[in-house]
Amino acid sequence: MELEHKAWWAICELNFDSKLCGEKRLLQLDELEEFRLNAYDSARIYKDKTKRWHDKRIIPREFQVGEKVLLFNVQLRLFPGKVKSRWSGPYTVTSVSKFGSVELENFAGVRFKVNGHQVKHYYGTNDFVGVVELLYFDPIFDPEN
Repeated sequence: MELEHKAWWAICELNFDSKLCGEKRLLQLDELEEFRLNAYDSARIYKDKTKRWHDKRIIPREFQVGEKVLLFNVQLRLFPGKVKSRWSGPYTVTSVSKFGSVELENFAGVRFKVNGHQVKHYYGTNDFVGVVELLYFDPIFDPEN
C-alpha cells in the first residue's frame, strides 16, 4: 500500500499523464525513423558520388600486338620481400582477345595466356648495359686524373 502511495505521489508531483506520454513516445519513434531514412539516403548519395569519382579516374588498358608489357606475379605473397618487385617481364604481346585475355611471349619464345588485368604497359628499354657502361666509363669522369 505504501509503494502504491509513493507511485501515485510521484505521478501527481510530476503531473504525469500516461496518454500524453504515449503520444510523445510515438512522435519520438517517428522522428527516429525519419533520422534513419535520412542517414540511409545520405549514405547512398555518398556512395554514388564516390563511385562516379572513382570511375572517372579509371584509365582503360588496351594492348596491341607487339607491345611490351609487365606481368604481375600473384604468388609472390607467399615469400614476401621488402624490395622485391611483384612485376616480371618484359613480355611481348602476341594476341589480344575481345574478352580481356592476353597471350604473351617471353624471350625464350614460350607463349602463355593471362588475364588482361594482370599486365601493364612497359615503357622502359632493354639497353641497361649501355647505360651502366656510360656511367662508369664516361671519358669526362676519369678516376685516375
